This record gives sequence, C-alpha cells and structure tokens, in this order.
Amino acid sequence: MRTLPGTGESGQQRPAAHDIPGPAGRARDNLLAERGRWPLWVPVLLGAGIGAYFWSPSEPPAWLGPAAVLTFLLTAWSLRRAPGLTLALLALLAVAAGFALAQLRTQLVAAPVLERAWGPAELTAEVLASEPRTRGFRLHLRPLAMQGLAEDALPARLRVTVAGMAAAPLPGSRLRLRASLRPPSPPALPGAFDFARQAWFQRLGGIGFAYGKADILAPPQSSGASAAWARWWAGLRQTVAERIAARIDGQAGAVAVALITGQRGGISEAVRADMRAAGLAHLLAISGLHMGLAAGCLFFFLRAGLALVPGLALHQPIKKWAAVAAVAGAFVYLNLVGTSIPAQRAFLMVAVVLLAVLLDRRALSLRLVAWAAAVILVTAPESLMSASFQMSFAAVTALIAAYEAWEGRRSRRRAARGPGVKLIAYFAGVAATSVIAILATGPFAAFHFQRLALYGLLANLVAVPLTAFWIMPWAVLALLLMPFGGEALGLVPMSWGIQLLLGLAGTVAAWPAASLQVPPMPDWGLGLAVLGGLWLCLWQRPWRCLGLALVLAGALSPLSFEPPSLLVSGDGRQAGLRDPEGTLWVAWPRGSRFVLDSWARQSFATQTLAWPGLGEGTAAGLNCDPLGCLYREKGSTLAVLRDPRGAADDCRLAEVLVSLEPLRRQPCRGPLVVIDRFDLWRQGAQAVWLGPGGPVVRTVAGQQGARPWSPYPARNTWRKR
Repeated sequence: MRTLPGTGESGQQRPAAHDIPGPAGRARDNLLAERGRWPLWVPVLLGAGIGAYFWSPSEPPAWLGPAAVLTFLLTAWSLRRAPGLTLALLALLAVAAGFALAQLRTQLVAAPVLERAWGPAELTAEVLASEPRTRGFRLHLRPLAMQGLAEDALPARLRVTVAGMAAAPLPGSRLRLRASLRPPSPPALPGAFDFARQAWFQRLGGIGFAYGKADILAPPQSSGASAAWARWWAGLRQTVAERIAARIDGQAGAVAVALITGQRGGISEAVRADMRAAGLAHLLAISGLHMGLAAGCLFFFLRAGLALVPGLALHQPIKKWAAVAAVAGAFVYLNLVGTSIPAQRAFLMVAVVLLAVLLDRRALSLRLVAWAAAVILVTAPESLMSASFQMSFAAVTALIAAYEAWEGRRSRRRAARGPGVKLIAYFAGVAATSVIAILATGPFAAFHFQRLALYGLLANLVAVPLTAFWIMPWAVLALLLMPFGGEALGLVPMSWGIQLLLGLAGTVAAWPAASLQVPPMPDWGLGLAVLGGLWLCLWQRPWRCLGLALVLAGALSPLSFEPPSLLVSGDGRQAGLRDPEGTLWVAWPRGSRFVLDSWARQSFATQTLAWPGLGEGTAAGLNCDPLGCLYREKGSTLAVLRDPRGAADDCRLAEVLVSLEPLRRQPCRGPLVVIDRFDLWRQGAQAVWLGPGGPVVRTVAGQQGARPWSPYPARNTWRKR
C-alpha cells in the first residue's frame, strides 16, 4: 500500500522541513506574520551601523565600510534563492551602509581645527551669522586672516562672542577684531558630552571671545549663489529678531526671538533653569512641535478661508491647496530659524505629513516616520548621537504607535460624544500624549542630563495648549504682518502668552523636588531601553510585549552606577574628590561652571563644596594643607598635590598621586597610579575609582579614541617622537 506524500507509514503527517519547533519556531512565525512592518527597521539598522562607527575605539580604515557593503551585497545576491539567509544579509547590508555613511560624512566635513589656544591677536573674518546674547552678540565667522596661521590652516568657521557691540553686523560684512580662541572643548570627564565631536561636524574649528568692539572693514559683497542665499536668510533672521526685540522687552522678548528665529542666546540662564526644572525646555528649541504648529496654523486658516468661498469649496481641492501653502510656509520657517539638523528634521517630518495629504494617504504613520529618520541618517549620520534626534524620534514613534493601538476603539466611541465630553477628551488626550512622550524620552533625559522633571506632566498640560493655541498662532500672524509693519498686532498678544509660560515655569520649578537628579545611565542601559522601546512600538503582535522587559532592564541600569572617587580636569586647573556621602569637594568652587556642573551630574553628587582649610578636615577622611590634600577611602589613600614640593612625602603614603603641576623628573615609585600635568595634557580629563582590586583610571582620550575630532592622538604621537 502506497503512502501519501508527506506522511509516514502509519499515515500521520510528518513535520515540514521548514517547521521549527519551540520558541524559535514561534519567533519565525511572528516575524513572517509581521513582514509588512519590516521596512520600519531600516532606519534602526542604519542607526546600528552609525552607532558602531561612533563607538569604535579608533578611526576605522577608510575601506572598511565600503568593503562591508560590497561583501554583503554580493553575498545576498548570490544566495537570493535562500530567503532566510538573504533577509539576514540584507539586514547586515543596512548596518554596513550606516557604518560607511558615517565614515563618508566624517571625511566630507573635515576642516582644520585649532591645535592650541590662539591669541589675543588680530582676526580678520567674514560674518556668516549673528545671535543676540544677554550681553553683546555671538558671531559665526569665516576667518580670512589669523596671525601665525597659514591660509590652509584656517578653520572653516569660528564662534566668537563680542560683548561690546551695540548692533549686530550684517551677514557678509568683513570685520577686524582682537580675540582669544581655543579649540572646541573635549568632554569635561570620561563619559560626558563631547562638544569637540559636535563641533567637527559643524566644521567649527575654534571658539572664544573678543576684546572690545569689532571694526567693520567692508559691507556685504557679492559672491556665489549658495553664499548669497545663506547670507540673505541670515540677514532676514537678524532683521526679524531686531524687530521682535523692539516690540517685546526683557526675557519675554528673548523667548519670542527664540520661537520665531531659533536664536536662544538672549535667554538668561535663570529662565533656562526654570524651563528645565519644569519639564518645558523642549518649548525653547525649534522642533517638530514648532514646525508643525507653524505649518498647521497656515494649513488650518487658509483652508478655513477658502471654505468660505462656495465655488472653491465645492469644486476645487482646497485641502491640497492648503497643504501646498503649508509646506511653503514651513520651508520659509526652516530657513528663518537656520537650517540646523533639528530644524531640518522637523521640516522633513512636516513635509512628509503634508505630502501624505496631497496623495490622499494617512498623514501620520510609522512608515512615514521611518522614512524621515532614514533620510536624516543618510544625509547627517552624526545626528544619531544628538539628544534632540533621539528624544524627538522616540516621542513621535511612541505617540504614533499608541495612536495606532487606540485608533479602532476611539473611532467606535467618537460619534457618541457631546461638546462637554469632547472637551474632557481633549485634555485627557493632552495628558495621555504628555505621559507617553515623557515615558519615551525619560531614558534619554536620564542618559544625557541625569535629571527628570517630576512635574513635567502637570506643566505640559497647561504649557502645550498655551503654546499651540495662543503663542504660535500669534507668532505666525506677526510674521505675516511684518512686511507691512503690523507685527505688533501679533507680537503683543504673543507676549502675554509668553509671560504666562514663564510664570508657569517659575512656579513649577519652585515646587519641592521639581527636578530629580538620577544616576548616570550606562551606554548598555540606554541600548537596552532603545531596543526594548523599538520592539514594543514597531511590532503589532503580542510578542511586542517582550520589549517591556528590555525597557525595564535599561531603566534599572543606573542602579549599577559607581561614582568615581577623583576627578581631574584636562587643563589641570580643577580637581574634585567625591566622598561616600555624595559631597563633591573641589579645589576651586568658583572655577568653570560648565565643568563643575558636569562633574556634579556625572558623579551623582548631592552638593559641591570647597576643600577644607588647614587643620579642618572632614568626616569623610579628607585633610588639606597648602601643599595639597590627602583622602582615604576603602583602605586606599589618594593624594592631590597643589605644589610639587609635597611629592616626596605623598609618594610614600598614597596609592594614587595626582599633581596639578608637572612632576618633571622627580622619582615617585610608591603609588600605583601617578597623574601629573603632562598626563592631563596628553590624555585629557581623568577619573579614578578606588576599590579592593586597586585603582581604576579612565581618561577622555581613551573614551574618544583615535578619532579626527580628538586632539589627544596627535599629542601622543608627538610624545613618541
């Protein structure tokens, strides 16, 4: 008797060759069932490759990325008859493409960077843009001549603060000033924000300040079309900022300038601190919210106006006309606020949404978000490392995923709502939106800023509707009326809303524990939280809930934080000791505020105090004299020298010796670790952990690796020579 194909001798069905039992089989089934969601992972894979490039310990060979792309492409083509292997190879191809794009971008933006401090000396430069500050202006310059530097060594851009200027120079003007400049700052300690890397991709080769006023040598001159375009918008931005400041005084005017032109230099540190503590800092940065509100106002009012004309409303696609006008308005707003990466990202998101309106597609979907993210990562891979990119896309992705999950239930209940219910539903929607956005961006806030705004939900319940329905509509009206001299009709009511916003921020910031300091999140913790969040948002089947475990593991990762015992700045001007009680004892409490704030956040310190005086000591075991300080923790002794003359005694006592001055050739064989001014110059800021296994030292040079934006590999090469 014959048996049927696919059955055994007993007639029972045999398992198919492609059936995989157990969890692996269920994962395969889920993956195949969600094949429509696979494109959403393209920007994730690109981001993985970009992240691999930036986290590499050294600059990879230029051929590595392109070779990997070519290898995976050819292998996928040769194995195209094996769908499973082809899919895996295409995923690896996307990762390799992200890696290669980051390499290419690094080379394309390469420009000279100052190797050491320059000046005071005379600088001749062309003005690219200006930004008002609380005192004077911050100028973005293209240097034309710098004393002691050859033409091919001139940086592409400089950023100079001029406090003595009463009016900003026109973009394109040539000026001469006396300035002191320095290279972009590396991290204040290992693991902190890397401004040098950010400046590299902005082609910013030096920052500093000017002495006195600047002399204007020549007015704007004609140049290429691209330069003329940028100069025209910079001039318009400056004119708009001046007219806003003329109508609105004080910090309300500075906030209005920031919302309309993107220039935040005039906002005081007190206002910034209040906005951060209240969870409203996102309202000061040009983002998708502002771009969306500006375009949305144009879209809504233009469509409403056209609807009043029956002939147009009944026979013409006025919705699409309004969408085209809104895209044009968003493009104007993009150039007005400066085409920074966050502004470009916001414009791209808005343009994609309005394009969907033109094509009669759903305006908001995760696929559109994925394509927007992919375009940004292809054109500016470095944006992946910025807090603004991470937080904005995290919020948008989480909100749209939640909207998709709730959409069906909401549509069934919408018809039964009355006016009162709709009003309650609106505020409930704002609250839900705020909760989702706060949860989505919380890991990034903990990673980058080590702070969480506890009352951010309550503050945003008032601030977001105030901004959406009052402040930004009046801002759009002011811009539309400005060519006719009628901007006051929009700016005055706008200022009332800004005053309410600032009052709200100050009130919430004054509440007890408004801003909660949290321990720094390790890189692996953020990676788990990001992967878990993406798994939760991008899939639709029940297996998406597995992402919650990863998010929870990432959220708990700060519990593994161990604070350093010693911190030393790269310039050797500051040293800090953190005791087990959380107090950061520093040599000079009036030193760089940026460095001290970074140290306090990254070491999770509760307070910052000056080193005790002679004979005072502390309960934590810190004792100081004019030559330096001794600190004892976990059975180890750490010595910080102010004067090298104390090295002989401390070399006999300490396991770790730090000298803020060069030790030169003085023998110091007792300590396990010796750090002096030369080591700081070669390796940058350093952090030391004391433990039973001996001291552990981490350096900024080790964190940055041998990368183009790091000054330390060149110094180490010089040392070997």
